[in-house]
Amino acid sequence: MNSRPYRRLGRRTDHRLAMLKNMTISLLDNEKIETTVPRAKELRKFAERMITLGKKGTLHHRRQAFSFLRNEEVLHKLFTEIAPKYQERNGGYTRIIRTAIRRGDSAEMAIIELV
Repeated sequence: MNSRPYRRLGRRTDHRLAMLKNMTISLLDNEKIETTVPRAKELRKFAERMITLGKKGTLHHRRQAFSFLRNEEVLHKLFTEIAPKYQERNGGYTRIIRTAIRRGDSAEMAIIELV
């Protein structure tokens, strides 16, 4: 049993965080992306944290979200379109649907989408 609080995904810390930030931006922008199951499970934490910041909606929370996302367009979409949809919902903003096995390396693939 692995007792780490997060998945390392076979990458150094800076590379892993950059990848997860980019995947979070893509998820919030497109509202659905396809990736591997471990990446989707790790991405869920980041995406749900951003939506929670969006729901709070203050200037402080907007700046916290921007410090992570670094993308004005996605930030605007998060605070004006995405977060208001989940105002009555207490967490669980994403859904992971396992799809197929990737041919090249037999990785289990999944679609992660906003509910």
